[in-house]
Order: sequence, then C-alpha cells, then structure tokens
Amino acid sequence: MSRNVPKPVTVVKEKAVISKKKVAPPPARRPADSRVVRTRDALGDALVSLMHEKPFHQITVQHVLDRAGVSRSTFYTHYRDKNDLFLSDVEDFLEFMAFRLSHSQEVSNRVAPVREFFGHVADWHEFHDALVSAGKIRDFLDLCQGYFARAIEQRLNELEVSTSAKNRENALAQAARAQMLAGALISLLSWWLDRGMPTTADEMDRTFHQIVWSGAHGVRPRNG
Repeated sequence: MSRNVPKPVTVVKEKAVISKKKVAPPPARRPADSRVVRTRDALGDALVSLMHEKPFHQITVQHVLDRAGVSRSTFYTHYRDKNDLFLSDVEDFLEFMAFRLSHSQEVSNRVAPVREFFGHVADWHEFHDALVSAGKIRDFLDLCQGYFARAIEQRLNELEVSTSAKNRENALAQAARAQMLAGALISLLSWWLDRGMPTTADEMDRTFHQIVWSGAHGVRPRNG
C-alpha cells in the first residue's frame, strides 16, 4: 500500500497486538529508499487482499509472502510478524491523519481533521464490523485517541489567542484539554458508527467544532 496516501482498509482490519503504550507518534523517519517503500507497500497490499478472503487469525506470514512475491528474509528485515505489519500501517495512517492540519498549516479554527477522518471511516464499514467481531475495536480507538490527543494539543497551541506567559495555560492543563477533546472525538466517532453514519462527515466536523468552541472547554479560537 502507498505510504504517501494511507489506505484506510489497512488500518482497521485486525489489531491483535496493538500496544496501548504505543500511542505517541514515532520519531521523524528519514526518507525511505524507493525499493523499501515498494516492498512495504506490496506486503501491506497482500495482507489486505488476504483479509478479504479469510479471517486474520487464519492468515500466515507465508500466505502474505506468496501473495506479495517477497522473500521471508526480506519480510523479517522490516517486520517481526504479521501483527507488526498491521501496527506499522496503523501508525503510519494515524500519524498522517491526526497531524495533517498542522503539517499542512491549514488556516482555520479546526483542531482536528474530522471531515477527512470520518470520511475515511465511512469507507471501512465492513472492516469496522470485522474489528468489532474480533473484539479489537476498542484497542484501535484507544490508539486513535492517543494520536489525536497529541495532535490536538499541538493544534491548540497554534491557535492560542494569547501568547503571553501570564495568560497562556500551563502545559499540563493544555495536555488535559487535548485529551478531553480527543476523547470526545473518538466518542463521537463511535456514536456515528453505531447509528449507521446518519449524517455526513462534513456535518460531523461542524458538530465537533461547535462543541470545541462552545466554551465548555474554556477555549477560544484566534479568529472568532
């Protein structure tokens, strides 16, 4: 799968060993060699393809290798096992998605790319059902919350009205606020999915940011 445009399919299929300790985005990586990117893409795409055909627990590393046309030694150069392959794709996607407003330097009062994130999720419905059946949806959502909390904290700092030391909140309070907003985001996502996505991703974006800037969290955007 492409590392430049993460595919949501890969993110939500199975998260058998998502570690709740791995919620922080990984350090910046050096640009990967094009051959490495192609290999990782081939392995990710192979795994996704296989997951359309059989339950995750029935897929072996050899199945992935046969489908991708990659050697076992090459696979283990990049990943410990099939779960590590999943986790890598999850983190790539969440880092890309959660921090996209800051990375693109979007000029708006949005603190999270809700429209884009929910839009991806809308294409996952069958994979979301698979996660629920496997009992792994909560692990995935917990990982989402960790990434979005970090990204929202960064975004709030960028949107802070006052930059004076006297009026700026301390770091702990800002981090706590970001955790609350990330929790609200994930709760809203769960509500939306449980009710069969009754509104559009655009509408959910507006709803979320009305909550953010309503004053309930004591925050105000720079531009009204």
